[in-house]
Amino acid sequence: MTSTYEKIATTTLGSDASTVTFTSISGSYTDLVLVAKASQDGAVGSISLIFNSDTASNYSITRLFADGSTASSGRASNEGAGGVVIIGNSAVTSAGTYITNIMNYSNSTTYKTCISRGSDASSGGYVSAYATLWRSTSAITRIDIKFGAVGGTTNARSGSTFTLYGIKAE
Repeated sequence: MTSTYEKIATTTLGSDASTVTFTSISGSYTDLVLVAKASQDGAVGSISLIFNSDTASNYSITRLFADGSTASSGRASNEGAGGVVIIGNSAVTSAGTYITNIMNYSNSTTYKTCISRGSDASSGGYVSAYATLWRSTSAITRIDIKFGAVGGTTNARSGSTFTLYGIKAE
């Protein structure tokens, strides 16, 4: 069986923003893929995903992270957002690339899972991978991409681009 990627929407920031949102996501695809080419204006931080505006403690995250000299891993349960990636510091003017696969997003009988991976061109050479479980059987119709910790003040820089694709099985 082959799959076809269809672009759902693209957002390119005209000014710095702490959150990028995709709404009214159709349930007509099997999976979603979010591709971001982004940099931030703050210190080393993370990009988080919030599905359907749910900021309750319904997310579990497993992460792998390396910066060229140190590697680490960790796990967190009962979080208020899903993990995407660790991103580099404010001195970085070139954007990193981040890809998140959201599987079975429209199924209304199972919890949702996603796998994210990314790297940036910072002096630290950050690479990371996250596996996220959102404990909800609701179909995903909205995705908020939040820079920094949830409630933080870090922004994605102007010129950052976010594209959401739907995958249709043929």
